[in-house]
Amino acid sequence: MFPRSAAPRGRPANSNGLYPPLSAPRYYEYNHQTWTGVDSFYTHGPERLPPYEWKPSSTTTVGPPRMPAVTNSRKRQNEQYSPHAVKRQRIDFPPHPSTGPPCIRAHPPPHLPPPCRSAQAVAESSTSSLSVGGGFANRSYSSSHFQVRPQVPAVPESHNTLQAYAKDKLSAQMVELFEACQQQPSDLERKEMCRTRLQQEIQRIFATARLYLTGSSMSGLGCRSSDADLCLVIRGNKRPDPIRVLSHLQKHFRTLSYVGKVQLIRAKVPILRFTEKDSDLEFDLNINNTVGIRNTFLLKSYACADLRIRPMILVIKKWAKHHQINDASKGTLSSYTLVLMVLHYLQTLKDPVLPSLQRDYPEYFNPFMDIDVVPERSELAPPYISRNQSFLGELLVGFLRYYARDFRWDKQVISVREARALPKTNSQEWRNKYICVEEPFERNNVARAVHEKIKFNTIKAQFAESFRILRDRKDLNSILPVQSIINRESFRR
Repeated sequence: MFPRSAAPRGRPANSNGLYPPLSAPRYYEYNHQTWTGVDSFYTHGPERLPPYEWKPSSTTTVGPPRMPAVTNSRKRQNEQYSPHAVKRQRIDFPPHPSTGPPCIRAHPPPHLPPPCRSAQAVAESSTSSLSVGGGFANRSYSSSHFQVRPQVPAVPESHNTLQAYAKDKLSAQMVELFEACQQQPSDLERKEMCRTRLQQEIQRIFATARLYLTGSSMSGLGCRSSDADLCLVIRGNKRPDPIRVLSHLQKHFRTLSYVGKVQLIRAKVPILRFTEKDSDLEFDLNINNTVGIRNTFLLKSYACADLRIRPMILVIKKWAKHHQINDASKGTLSSYTLVLMVLHYLQTLKDPVLPSLQRDYPEYFNPFMDIDVVPERSELAPPYISRNQSFLGELLVGFLRYYARDFRWDKQVISVREARALPKTNSQEWRNKYICVEEPFERNNVARAVHEKIKFNTIKAQFAESFRILRDRKDLNSILPVQSIINRESFRR
């Protein structure tokens, strides 16, 4: 789902330009907060990380979708603290499938302000939690001053549920599709259990490695049939060769009783693809693609910002897949690109549904932040309440219209980071590209897979045709076989 990892880019010397020249790559020393190179994980000697112990609680339903509740848990006493201890995170699932994504909660370090709570979260109370790790360790992070912004007004009571945005037929169909297809707690639990077992196996070979569950599974934007993305972060005295590491793991995984169909894919970003044996759950494992971890929690924060985000994205991904324009390997749009396109549209409305989280809260989405505090840092962004209370169906028709008629493909770059369309420059990144979608952290083009004019024309034509049909009929079935997709999704899991 995520583009290849590259050097994280520092603040440009010339901050006035839209696409200023980037400084030379710098390596970040993972444990000592010093700049020595690109997303490096160098340490002063080997460090054995204990295997993560996954302990689910007895119940899995919890409360509010948006912001983490202020915890009453106490930090470890100094004499009990270990720098190698794994901090368990809480992935909270809403009590009703339409109320929001799983919110990943972590207790903030003592030097950080407590997470803010939305008015909705304050009005409701959590009931229980499911403890899962996702591969994040307990590591310290020396940060600069963090500003806590004031609370925003409470959202009207009538819009505290997804059904409030589904008063018309089209919107109700979108909610029906979303509720039938969205990832369930049991789906995430299953992926996390497999991740935990694999991490224990991998640490027999690479003692300092840690395995992270990333992508739509963790961002809350997945469906029941979504595959799982894994990022293996290996710390050592030199950067590992991905092909060599994956080849080694390929041999080892073939000896595991619960892993099947192991395949090494030598792409621009090499991955090891495999399945959970006796099921159709597929995993893609990459090496040190840490931007995928940062993106996961940026998108999770957007998913938590408004109840309409997840249904919008799920329906649009199903639409794109049905019309065969959602496959980067075949020269069309990746799921990640589609998500950024949806967020951009919602940011650029006259009354925006979403802000730019990176622009408004840069301290919580710092690209140089220690990987292990990315989840808890993303939880600290205050809630955003939009004045735009459009129904889901209105937003879907508007999305199709925007890319069919309003957006200038030849002159504009989609930027979620800036919450606006940037003018296309003549730089190598954007020159002669049919579709330009800026990666929020690395600022490269995540739509570069669309490199053939015939594929680009197909994508544009599908936006135009679907907009015309949906505008006239106001029926989701006119552009998407809703019941067939629901049946297929239910069958797969």
